[in-house]
Amino acid sequence: MVEVIDGKTVAASVIQTVKSTTAALEKMSGLTTGLAVVIVGDDPASHAYVGSKSRMAKECGFKSVQHTLPVETKQEELASLVATLNADPSIHGILVQLPLPKPLDSEPIIQSILPEKDVDGLSVVNAGKLATGDLKTGLVSCTPAGAMVFVRRTHGEDLSGLNAVVIGRSNLFGKPMAQLLLNANATVTIAHSRTKNLAEVCRNADILVAAVGRPEMVRADWVKPGATVIDVGINRVPAPDKGEGKTRLVGDVALAEVSTVAGTITPVPGGVGPMTIAMLMANTVIAAHRTAGQVLPKF
Repeated sequence: MVEVIDGKTVAASVIQTVKSTTAALEKMSGLTTGLAVVIVGDDPASHAYVGSKSRMAKECGFKSVQHTLPVETKQEELASLVATLNADPSIHGILVQLPLPKPLDSEPIIQSILPEKDVDGLSVVNAGKLATGDLKTGLVSCTPAGAMVFVRRTHGEDLSGLNAVVIGRSNLFGKPMAQLLLNANATVTIAHSRTKNLAEVCRNADILVAAVGRPEMVRADWVKPGATVIDVGINRVPAPDKGEGKTRLVGDVALAEVSTVAGTITPVPGGVGPMTIAMLMANTVIAAHRTAGQVLPKF
């Protein structure tokens, strides 16, 4: 029988660790963990994400600050706010909600966040630290960090002798995921849209991670029997059975079909998704511990 990972349960255990370490840090050093979230414009989906992040930060015992800026905000105004937050010692994590409305340019804004406060793990400094195997001083992008929690809980800390295939080469997920697997001693292949014989490449994987944004692309005959399959895709597809114009969420993996072959699998929804906010909270409390010079919590 396949083990279906319950992402909500694992995320809840991460949040529990965040809460206890946040309280312990405050008791030991008097330091309250601080997270600042910046949102520009009025995109409903972005506001929903930001609202859930701010609520979770408060629940974890953080000082939670939200800056909501109008859609007409200028690049210089946004850069000035980030500079102010960089200089604020009570803020340990800074998150700028993406995408930014046009004509704002997100890249210089993201790169201007101090690497030690870059809790999204998107700065070139944090990407470089991950690429060189420095997991002690860098911050890792939240979604791959969350996916890696699942991998470690299934296979342990040391992935020596295991083949891992990551489908997708984005800076946001594919590349950092591959680096995390490599740092844990897996033998890693990054596959993508230009990979020949993709199904054949995937069949070699003990750990298969799909992050391409193509609904149910990975089929049962792509998967090695007993493999661990981590599905990062979130795709909305028509669901006529629910009524006219209705949709449903599916991953990049054909869940029902692949479940007959895989040993462990993450569902969509309810798999990797809940881990992203949990790991954002984990990164923030890690950043606060580093500021205080305290021993880091393990997630």
